[in-house]
Amino acid sequence: MNQFSFERLVVWQDSRSLAKAIYQLTREFPSDEKFGLVSQIRRAAISVSSNIVEGSYRSSNKDKANFMNMAFGSLMELLSQVIISKDLEYINEGQYIELRSAIEKTSNKLASLSKYFKKKPTDKTK
Repeated sequence: MNQFSFERLVVWQDSRSLAKAIYQLTREFPSDEKFGLVSQIRRAAISVSSNIVEGSYRSSNKDKANFMNMAFGSLMELLSQVIISKDLEYINEGQYIELRSAIEKTSNKLASLSKYFKKKPTDKTK
């Protein structure tokens, strides 16, 4: 089976693992949150990996950096929702620490990738 280039990006792999963890964790949220926080937190988690993929296939480095920044924004949205989930006692301290650590790890990689694309000269070959 052919592997696409985004599948080799460690930051995408991390975001995929994070999305999986979010989905598994939110299964335990109260049913009345199904269309509220559960929906929002899942969308944010999916948005991170989706923006990484979309950005990795953009032709200009400026566009690539822009999509990495959008992924970073979704990641910060996810962090806010994780904090709120802890405040509402939908997740415990251990789950919070684990998620926050994964978010921080992913955010550092996204920031580095965005800087890389901002500094990388545009390919002038035809």
